[in-house]
Amino acid sequence: MKLTTRDEWRVVIEIRPRYTHTPISALGFTNLDYDLDGQIDGDPFELTIAPRRLGDFGYMSMGDQLVSRDIDAAYKQRCEAMLTELLRAPHVRGGRVTCTETHTCSHCHLLWEVLTADEAADDSTNQDEHSVEGEPVCCDKAIAEFRTERSIPALGGGS
Repeated sequence: MKLTTRDEWRVVIEIRPRYTHTPISALGFTNLDYDLDGQIDGDPFELTIAPRRLGDFGYMSMGDQLVSRDIDAAYKQRCEAMLTELLRAPHVRGGRVTCTETHTCSHCHLLWEVLTADEAADDSTNQDEHSVEGEPVCCDKAIAEFRTERSIPALGGGS
């Protein structure tokens, strides 16, 4: 049926500067004043941080599959640890761990799409009179599997 892949793991934090119209060190980033000549506006802003690859050890690199049996859980754990550490800074007001999810069909490998309630009520978008909300629209194998799991008659009037 539906396969879910997650990638682009990242930590998003909200930073509220301690002081307005002060050097960059007010953000808690020290040793940058000599490179940056600017002032900070007092409004909070978000900063996105991507973790280092699982297989990047600095002195050597290998594929993530060689480092972890559950890559998603490992990236999530790494990002949560980063977030915990970042939240200790007084100017970090909040944060979250996020990733990009992609859903594809296990049969045809196309993007996973299903009938919405409006489409299920519209005969012009249905496969037949048994089409329901949530039914996949990508391929006949996915529709057949969906209908079998829910005891809905098969396409073509079969039982």
